[in-house]
Amino acid sequence: MGRFDRYLFQQLLMLFGFFSLVLILVFWVNSAVSLLDKLLGDGQSARAFFYLTLLSLPSVMSRVLAIAGFAAAVFVTNRLSNESELVVVQASGYSPYRLSRSVFVFSIVVTLMIGVLSHALVPMSLREGALRRAELAQDMTAQFLTEGSFVHPGDGLTFYVREITPAGELRDIYLSRKDTTGDRQSFNATRALLVNEQNGPMLLMFDGMVQDYTNSNRTLAVTRFDSFAYALGPLFDTTAVPAPRPSSTDSYTLMRATPEELARLGTTQQEVRTLIHDRNRAPLLAIAAAMIGFATLLAGGFSRFGLWRQIVFAIVLLIVVKILDTSAAESVGRSAQLWFMAYLPAVAGLSIAYGMLWRAANPRLRPLAAVRGDAP
Repeated sequence: MGRFDRYLFQQLLMLFGFFSLVLILVFWVNSAVSLLDKLLGDGQSARAFFYLTLLSLPSVMSRVLAIAGFAAAVFVTNRLSNESELVVVQASGYSPYRLSRSVFVFSIVVTLMIGVLSHALVPMSLREGALRRAELAQDMTAQFLTEGSFVHPGDGLTFYVREITPAGELRDIYLSRKDTTGDRQSFNATRALLVNEQNGPMLLMFDGMVQDYTNSNRTLAVTRFDSFAYALGPLFDTTAVPAPRPSSTDSYTLMRATPEELARLGTTQQEVRTLIHDRNRAPLLAIAAAMIGFATLLAGGFSRFGLWRQIVFAIVLLIVVKILDTSAAESVGRSAQLWFMAYLPAVAGLSIAYGMLWRAANPRLRPLAAVRGDAP
């Protein structure tokens, strides 16, 4: 690249980093709020919250990097136009196609970044997040044991413990479970222990009573006991290692998987190919987004009133391409035979960008009023 190409490329990268940081923080904080409420409500630690939110970053980045590339292309082009740098460069002999070289290289860099995220980092983060959530589901101490508070670790389930001794003994507990029919079973015990067995956690209660309420005939049965063992495993999802899924498996592993491995994943070779095509959509859209942002503003020429109309038009074009992308994703999801639809939005976006560059290279096609009043 020439000197101006390197200058334009550096400006694009700098603004891309800024917009990426802003958008990632906005989307990340938005997703972290709901996760924070759920985890802290279950008694989990702040460390578990931060770990899970960090695992969500690759997914957030894969969604916003294309938008950041578009914003960087629009911002840089608008600034160069307002400062007349584009006018000077074009007067020196640079055609719109020549000017777009740096933007195209920049869009390729963004595409490669999103491609690595979509094909490798996002599936890995989904897999690690599923493992971590399974570990938290088994961490009964965090979900179940909170001194002096009524906790609800499951639907229709209520638990209370007055005190937890340093030895791990529970003092004065209350456990209540209500099913969908309205029947309720409640336990009171002066002492209890929580132990892990092969089939799941067990609650060993001593010196207490159990109350069984039957909603159909409104009867209450009370039984006292010296010791009672209650299996907590059926109340929780205690699967140690979640079953692998295609969405949490990187593309390289999927493409090299044997029929037996695909069977364990619960998928087929045709579904794997469809998934790979779907993962290619977002990276290719990054090229179209950056090129549309640059070409649309470049086609507007120089204006003393700024390029706000071209900016709005570029946003509208990007929305149209995104609508096409959503429709293509739905079509591919309904029929694997329509895999080529995954690439049509990117082709349409690049065609629009090329049309705008062609218009910029032929200024005589611009409206007469713009040539008289705004354009040089």
